[in-house]
Amino acid sequence: MGDVRWLTPPEQSAWRAYVVTWLRLRQRLHRELTDAHDVSLTDYEVLVVLDVQDGGRMRMSDLAHELGSTKSRLSHQVGRMEAEGLVRRVPDPDDKRGVIAELTQAGNALLTDAAPTHVHGVRRHLIDLLTPEEQLVMSAAFTRVLEHLKDLPD
Repeated sequence: MGDVRWLTPPEQSAWRAYVVTWLRLRQRLHRELTDAHDVSLTDYEVLVVLDVQDGGRMRMSDLAHELGSTKSRLSHQVGRMEAEGLVRRVPDPDDKRGVIAELTQAGNALLTDAAPTHVHGVRRHLIDLLTPEEQLVMSAAFTRVLEHLKDLPD
């Protein structure tokens, strides 16, 4: 372990601030969505990803990848959402082994109702606390990290 590049105090401070802030921000956004609309942040994220797809539909494997989830975890989540009428699963007509998740009218209505609450929370708890310059730096930094992570094998 002698070749480990341990984090310096400023690096550790940046890392801890990111980790704790991200966890607390997600908890806050989740609480606001569940209190106002009885939808979890993770379910809301599924609805958002489906909404931006052509026809509001996406292969389950691609959806799992987009959300950073496992296929198994997403299958359970979508099963719950399907029971609530927010999404439905249909066979992929191009690949009989594949399954497509589709946004339903009820899911679209919930997304339409919940989006203002979510955006308000994102603004109040993050965006409006940053200067325009900090927003640009944050965007550039996390875009670079995301590109790096996309290039790694699953």
